[in-house]
Amino acid sequence: MRTTTLRISKARVKRERRKEVYYCVTLPKPGGGRTRRFFKFTPEGKREAETFLQIAKVQQINYGTAAFSITDALRSEAVQCAKKLAEHGDGRTLTEAVDFFLAHLQSSENSIAILDAVERLIAKRRDLGRSPRYCNDLRLRLGRFAADFPGTTIGGLTAHQIEGWLGHLPVAAGTRNTFRRDIRTLLSYCEKKGLCRTNEAKKTELATSIDKPVSILTVTQATTLLTECDDQILPYIAISLFAGLRASEVQKLDWSEVDLESALIEVTAAKSKTAKRRLVPISENLDAWIRPLAKIRGPIAPDALRKRFEAVRALAGFQEWPQNAMRHSFGSYRVAICQDVARVSLEMGNSPNMVHNHYREVVRPKQAELYWKIAPAAVGKKVIRFAANSA
Repeated sequence: MRTTTLRISKARVKRERRKEVYYCVTLPKPGGGRTRRFFKFTPEGKREAETFLQIAKVQQINYGTAAFSITDALRSEAVQCAKKLAEHGDGRTLTEAVDFFLAHLQSSENSIAILDAVERLIAKRRDLGRSPRYCNDLRLRLGRFAADFPGTTIGGLTAHQIEGWLGHLPVAAGTRNTFRRDIRTLLSYCEKKGLCRTNEAKKTELATSIDKPVSILTVTQATTLLTECDDQILPYIAISLFAGLRASEVQKLDWSEVDLESALIEVTAAKSKTAKRRLVPISENLDAWIRPLAKIRGPIAPDALRKRFEAVRALAGFQEWPQNAMRHSFGSYRVAICQDVARVSLEMGNSPNMVHNHYREVVRPKQAELYWKIAPAAVGKKVIRFAANSA
């Protein structure tokens, strides 16, 4: 097969019934054949032809014969695209622009429906040992998000779409930020799996929430609540008030995990919201409430817990029940009495930052002293207060 080499020569070209002489640069085509470029047969034309030949030789060394197949239209388009990139002033090249587009195109082609991505994330979290409650919470929030984007793939989501959706949620700022956190988790997982190019949720703004103090029970309210309890629900409420376990943790707690001799409650990793084991101290007044009712084993929470709890609240005179009132009460009174945020964070299974932000300086030390002295009388349901500080 004949090989075409780069060279410059003279050629006669017929124009308007006569032949004219030109300088001719011959270029090889990819796959075989040749193409030619003509220059005027003048000293200036010769210099242009020689310059063109030298450039062609350099291009052939760098890119092979494919460099010679660029048409004038393609060259013009490349110049226009380069100008558009230059307008941004960050030195981006055409190669970078093409690489970005191809990566975006590939992620879009490989992407899946948002709901399918949610199910994959939840399955992965379940395999990693996350709790059923955590997985259910993810499904509720992300399922709500996916339902509003039925025709959108996970790779097609934009920060503008996410920001707009979050902005229209009829919820408080803290709840909105929780939705945003879960969407970020979803997109982070998809980014690692190649289902989307970037985590668009990271480009959205956090909602600004007003710092409101947590709602807690007063000493009188806590006392009244305990007084109205029967023996079946009393351990559940006493542990909630004076050990600060989450409602879900108390509901799973067994008497075998309550060690009155060591004055410790074990919250196992399997029953903890954070999937981490912790030991919670049993205060003197909590011991007084639950010791007479203690069992070797068996659930702390009684049957029909919700119905029993609503009845006790009604008897205690509560028209409305503050969210997480018993756990918030424990955190607030505990920090006030011991003045040790790190210690309380370990007992509650929260971060020190969370405890500091929510429970520090919510109640005064004198109120805390009264709270930790709430205890039953030796006979009946009469409430007494200890003389000693049980911090």
